Amino acid sequence: MTTIPADTPDARRVVLPIEGMTCAACVSTVTSALEGVEGVADVAVNLATETASATLAPGAPRVAAMRDAVGSVGYGVASERAVLSVPGLDEPSAARRVEQALAALDGVLSATGDAAGGQAVVALVPGVVTEDDLRGAVSRAGFEAGSVAGAEAVEAELDRLSRRAEVRRLAVRAAASVASAAAIMALMLIPAAERAWGMTGVNTAAMLLAAPAQFWAARPFYASAWSALRHRTSNMHTLIVLGTSAAYGYSAAVTVAGAPRETYFDTSATIIALILVGRVLEARAKASATDAVRALIGMQPREASVLRGGAEERIPASGVVPGDRVLVRPGERIPVDGVVVEGEAAVDESMLTGESLPVEKAPGAVVYGGTLSASGSVTLEATKVGSATALAQIVRRVQEAQGSRAPIQRLADAVAARFVPGVLAAAAVTLAAWWALGPEPAFTQAMLNAIAVLIIACPCALGLATPTAIMVGIGAGARGGVLVRGAEALERARNVDVVVFDKTGTLTEGKPRVVSVAADGVGEDELLALAAAVESRSEHPLGRAVVEAARERGGALPEASGFQSAPGLGVRARVGDAMVAVGSVGLAERGGIALGERLTTEAASLAERGVTPVVVVRDGAAVGLLGIADGPRAESAEAVRRLREMGVEAAMLSGDNAATARAVAAQVGIERVMAEVLPGAKADEVRRLQEEGKRVAMVGDGVNDAPALAQADVGVAIGAGADVALDAADVVLMRPDLRGAPSALRLSRATVRTIKQNLAWAFGYNLLLIPVAAGVLHLAFGDSGVPEGLRWALGESGFLNPMLAALAMAASSVSVVTNSLRLRAWK
Repeated sequence: MTTIPADTPDARRVVLPIEGMTCAACVSTVTSALEGVEGVADVAVNLATETASATLAPGAPRVAAMRDAVGSVGYGVASERAVLSVPGLDEPSAARRVEQALAALDGVLSATGDAAGGQAVVALVPGVVTEDDLRGAVSRAGFEAGSVAGAEAVEAELDRLSRRAEVRRLAVRAAASVASAAAIMALMLIPAAERAWGMTGVNTAAMLLAAPAQFWAARPFYASAWSALRHRTSNMHTLIVLGTSAAYGYSAAVTVAGAPRETYFDTSATIIALILVGRVLEARAKASATDAVRALIGMQPREASVLRGGAEERIPASGVVPGDRVLVRPGERIPVDGVVVEGEAAVDESMLTGESLPVEKAPGAVVYGGTLSASGSVTLEATKVGSATALAQIVRRVQEAQGSRAPIQRLADAVAARFVPGVLAAAAVTLAAWWALGPEPAFTQAMLNAIAVLIIACPCALGLATPTAIMVGIGAGARGGVLVRGAEALERARNVDVVVFDKTGTLTEGKPRVVSVAADGVGEDELLALAAAVESRSEHPLGRAVVEAARERGGALPEASGFQSAPGLGVRARVGDAMVAVGSVGLAERGGIALGERLTTEAASLAERGVTPVVVVRDGAAVGLLGIADGPRAESAEAVRRLREMGVEAAMLSGDNAATARAVAAQVGIERVMAEVLPGAKADEVRRLQEEGKRVAMVGDGVNDAPALAQADVGVAIGAGADVALDAADVVLMRPDLRGAPSALRLSRATVRTIKQNLAWAFGYNLLLIPVAAGVLHLAFGDSGVPEGLRWALGESGFLNPMLAALAMAASSVSVVTNSLRLRAWK
C-alpha cells in the first residue's frame, strides 16, 4: 500500500461513488483493490454511503486507474453526463480542442465536442470533476463555457441520496416474492389440492409458483454472487444464493423425480421475500441517515435572476458566472456567494451557522448561496458560483467526513475480510456433520441446518455498524453548525479531558475598546494620537481599538515610519522626531523602562479588573498608560459550566499579563490560566498539557492559533460565518458560540456509544445465532426436548427453521441502522 506524507504538496482527496456493494466483505474487497493502485493511499470504503475515498499522490491522473481497479473485482464506479454550452464552438477543429482539454481532466471518462450544436457532452465521475474544472478546461481551449447542465445536478443528487430508485426496485421484487411465498403456503394448506393432484402435482405447482421469486426477484443476488465468483471472492449474496438455491434445487429434484418427499419451495421463496423486505427497510433507513446532507443540498436554488444588458433574465443557477449582478427578492434563496451592491435585507443564515436570528445585510456585506432573504430586496455581485460556494464546500466537507473510516472500525474490517469464507466453511461442516451423525432423514436435516447457517449470517450488520453512526452523527453536527472533519476526529473527541480556550476573540468578544487613559507628562489627546499613529500600521485587535479611540476624539493622526513589531510584546515606529513604542508592561520591563509609582499602581488596578494595560513609551520614557477591555462573550461562562458538568476541565491561554488573564478567567469560571504566552509558544503549552497525560482540545480562531490547533488532540476553530477554510482544525463551529465546544464533545460521546452498541449487536448476533442455526441447541437439549418458550422458533427438535433465520438476518442490519438513526435527535 502506498504511503503519502501528510504534508505532501498537491496531494488531493477524492471520493468515488461505488456501485454493487452489499456487505462488509464487499468493503474489504474494494479496499484491497484500491490499495493496490500505485499512488493511492489512505483508502476508506464506506458501505453506508457506498463511497470510496482516498488520497492521491501528485503526478499522473489516477481516477481512471482507481475505476479500473474497482471494476477488476466486480464492482463499478458511478458516472453521470454533463452538457456544456460553448458559444462560438462552430468548427470541427475547435470542437477537437475542447474535447482534448476536457478529456485531460482527471475524472472525465469521455468528452465529445459538437460544433453543430455549440456544446460539449462529457461523461464524468460525480464529485471528482466540478463545474469549475469543466469551465477551466474549456477556457484553456480558447472558449468560455456558458451553462452547465447535468453536472452535480441538484435533483439527481437528491434522488441518489434518497435512494428512491433503489427502494422502488427492491419493493417491486419484494412484493413479487411475498406473493409467491404466500401462494405456495396457501396451496400447501388446502387439503383438497393434494387429494385432487397428489403430492407430485402440488409440488409441481409450488415449483412453478416459486420460480418468479427464485429466478426473477432474486436475480440481483445471483448477478452479484456470480460477479464475485468470477473475481475469486465472495459476498453476502453468495450466502443467500447458496442457501436458497439448495432449498429450491433439492425440492425441484424431488419433484421431477416424482419422489413422495417433503419439498422446501416455500422456504426458498419466503427467505427471498424476507431478505428483500429487509433490504427495502434498510434502504429507507439509509436514506434517512442522509437527511442532513439532503437538507443542505436541497437549499441550493435551481434558478437565479441575473441582470444582463440592462434586462432581467431568469436562468439556471448553474449558469451564473463570477461578476454577474444577481437580483434577490424577499422570500428567495440567494443562488451564489457574493457581495451586496444595492439594497438591504435581513438574511436567514441558519442553514450555515445554526443561528436562528436573521442577519442584516447592507451594501458591502458578504452573502452566501443557499441562505434565505427573509425581508428586503438586494442586488449582489457574484463572487463564487457552483462548487466554489460556501454551501457547496460545506456539503463536500460533510460528505467526505461521513465517508471517512473511524479507528474503532478496524476490528470489524479485519473480521469482515474473512467472514464470508468462514461462514461457507461453517455451513460445509454443518452439512457434513449432520448428514453423517444426525437423526433421520439425515440429509434433509443436514441441508436445512446448512441453509440456516448461510442465511442467518449477517456481514451486512458488521459493515453498517460504524459508518451509519458516523454518517448520522456528522450530519446531525452539520445541521447544528458543528462541522467535524472526519470519523477519526469524532472518535478522538470523546476522550478529551481538558479544553483550552484562547482568550482574545475566543472567550472574549474580540472587540476591544479603550476604557481608560492615564497620561504622564503629555495630554491625553496627544498620548492617544502618538499611540494611534504607531498602531495604525498594526493588524492587532488592541491596536485597532487604540486607533478608533483616537479618531473618536477628532483630529488627524501624525505620520509614522519605520514600523517594527515584536509579537506578544508590542510595536514601535518613529513619529515625527520621536521613537514611540506601544505594548505590554513586559515590553517596558524588558527595555528597563520605569513606569513610575502612578503608572505602576494604575497598571495593577487595571489588571485586577480584567482590563489590559498598554504602555506608551516615547524616546525611552513611559508617558502614559491605556486601559483596553475586551469583555467575555455572553455564552462563555455557560460553555465552561457545561464542560465542568461533563467532567472536562477548562483552561485559558493568553498573551496578557497574569493578573488580567486571571481576572477574565474568573469571570467565566476558569481556574487554570496560562498567561503571558507568546503566539509562537501556544503549541508548546498544549504539548506540556499532553505530557501530563491530558487529552487536549484547543479552541481558537483557526488562524493565529493554527499551530496550537494542530498540536492539540482535537483542534476546534470558531468559523467566521461560513469560513470553512480552517484546515488546522478538526472541528469548526460555524457561529461564534462557545457552547458548540461542549456540544461537539457530547456529539462525539453519543456517536461512539452508538458505534459500540452497533458492533456489540453485530458481533453478538453472529456469534450467538450461527451456532444456533448449526443445531447446537439440539445437542444441548438432547432427548428432553426444547423448552416451551423456545418452541415457536426451534420446534421440539431444537433445529432453527431457515425462514426464521432469514427474518433474523433481515432484522439484524435494519436494527443497526435504526439504532444509528437515534443520533438524529442530537441537538
